[in-house]
Amino acid sequence: MIRSPRRRVAALVAIAALVAGCTGGSSATPSATASAVQSGSAAACPTAQPAPLPAGETRTVTIETGKGTIVVKVEGALSPIAAGNFVALAGCGFYDGVVFHRVATLQDGTPFVIQGGDPTGTGTGGPGYQIQDEPVTATYGRGTVAMARTQAPNSVGSQFFIVLDDRDRDVLASANTYQIIGTVAGGMEAVDAIYGAADAELPSDPVAMTRVTIATP
Repeated sequence: MIRSPRRRVAALVAIAALVAGCTGGSSATPSATASAVQSGSAAACPTAQPAPLPAGETRTVTIETGKGTIVVKVEGALSPIAAGNFVALAGCGFYDGVVFHRVATLQDGTPFVIQGGDPTGTGTGGPGYQIQDEPVTATYGRGTVAMARTQAPNSVGSQFFIVLDDRDRDVLASANTYQIIGTVAGGMEAVDAIYGAADAELPSDPVAMTRVTIATP
């Protein structure tokens, strides 16, 4: 619960940072999807909601960046639809070369999130489809990986964010609509470095995901 006016204002700004311009139905740029398919190194990217990742199954998604490597443990039990979507996009090469286009801070100075996954790099793009909403049953905290969305129902596409501080929990829980798909299992120092390198909320030189791969588990 947000207990003070100042914290409430910070919450509104933070939530706006996650929903502003995030239109999961926007088409992906050709380079984000076609290159992966043409290389023969990945499956074709989905054009509609992919199969869920069943509860009890996990995947390891490794995100290589110029600031270090981030390892994400994706858990089907958290949000099967969103987890399956993220894994499918990671596995087809969709995220390769895509930037972390937004780096957000609460008004009280608390680091909030880094957000990426838009193939246009503008915060308005997505994979060309949207997925169904799911209830959020886990707790947000430092290292939580969740999907970004607009305020409209069923608006999640490819954009995701990584939470930077446990103090962000109340802000995110005030909406409680961002499907949690996993946690950072290694490389939070790289996440912090991406945050620290930004010169603005929309960085002039955003850090790219140079290569994203998946493994089981």
